[in-house]
Amino acid sequence: MEYFWPLLMCVALLLGIFSGYPVAIVLAGIGVIFAFAADVPILFLSTGVSRTFSGILANWLLIAVPLFVFMGLMLEKSGIAQRLLHSLAGLLGPLPGGYAFAVAIIGIVMAASTGIIGASVVLMGVLALPVMLENKYDPKLATGIIASTGTLGILIPPSIMLVILGDTLRISVGDLFAGAMIPGLMLGGLYIVYLIFLAIFKPESMPPRADRVPLPLGQVLMQLARDLLAPMALILVVLGSIIAGVATPTEAAALGALGAFLLALISRQLTWRQFLDVLNETTRTTAMIMFVMIGATIFSVIFRKLGGDTMIANALGVEDAGTNPYWVMFVIMAFVFVLGMFLDWVEITFIVMPIVAPIIAGLDFGVGQEQVLLWFAILFAVNLQTSFLTPPFGYALFYIRGIAPPEIGTRVIYRGIIPFVVIQLIALLLTIIFPQLALWLPQVLLG
Repeated sequence: MEYFWPLLMCVALLLGIFSGYPVAIVLAGIGVIFAFAADVPILFLSTGVSRTFSGILANWLLIAVPLFVFMGLMLEKSGIAQRLLHSLAGLLGPLPGGYAFAVAIIGIVMAASTGIIGASVVLMGVLALPVMLENKYDPKLATGIIASTGTLGILIPPSIMLVILGDTLRISVGDLFAGAMIPGLMLGGLYIVYLIFLAIFKPESMPPRADRVPLPLGQVLMQLARDLLAPMALILVVLGSIIAGVATPTEAAALGALGAFLLALISRQLTWRQFLDVLNETTRTTAMIMFVMIGATIFSVIFRKLGGDTMIANALGVEDAGTNPYWVMFVIMAFVFVLGMFLDWVEITFIVMPIVAPIIAGLDFGVGQEQVLLWFAILFAVNLQTSFLTPPFGYALFYIRGIAPPEIGTRVIYRGIIPFVVIQLIALLLTIIFPQLALWLPQVLLG
């Protein structure tokens, strides 16, 4: 059979992933084993080694990864989210769904400030979930809005995933940051529209707060403006310096890390123990990403050598002149969505993107060949947003389950995220139908 070895590699990869072994070891191990099994010249493996050193370990751009991780974790310690929740609750609490709207707004602000999904979901869950349940919110809605808005950090820049995609596709990270801004804000806006719909037609699922006397409006607005000042300034420094061309993504990440550290010091909530915890978690997260990159490099080198990329292209019908390019896009997006039920975005990015990106780059979507990969990268990022929410292995679901009270079972959480996964798919569909949602801002800001 023509594609015996690449098919066998795919089967081995699935078995290896579900075996429970670390994905990085599975990827690299399968690559090496099949290199020997398929009688690939041993010197060919040096290609993977050279790519590991030149493309990963010596890559200046990837220094932004630990810096952005540090920035996000340090902002978590600064108390910004707590203060914002208090201010927004004072402003929106008397309205139906006030706490839900506050969580959605804070999720958008924190997404543009941190980009650390686990930290955002856990932090918002600890702060908002008990209060929402105490105010008789529907548990499905409460857990769903916290989990979904907490995952916006993977899409709204500065995002670690966009840095990784930029390196993988050799696309400007500034272009990706600008391109993801409108789809990311649109997704957050769709969450808010859904909450408005519920507040009008199903207000009993999100009743207003009635336990406190509201503060004067002027005082609440002043407090909100003060609490928004620090995160907005940090966002402006990081994103503004990249998009304006003043700083590279790595330099902007360093500015963001320094700014987050200073904010944590000024807030007087940072202890020496917390600082060490942040350094430890930054190291662990960065090491995980780098090891998966190395393993995926070894796997993809051997997979392509054995004809895997040709097999995928033929399966998608790319060689057929009559194949609609949007059908190819649909199949890839559907495949990524299904993978998101079982794998993290890191593994999906490093396994799938190097194989399908050349296929997409060769198709005509009517948006200009130089813009196809940028558009596809944003679609890929919007799609991967769902990987945090889709059962059975959605990470945000595990985070919520870990902090939720015992009476909120896994079934409640699973049912709660269904509307938000549908909203994410609607945002993906809109970005496919209207490519300018991803391409307009890079054209305006960066030409």
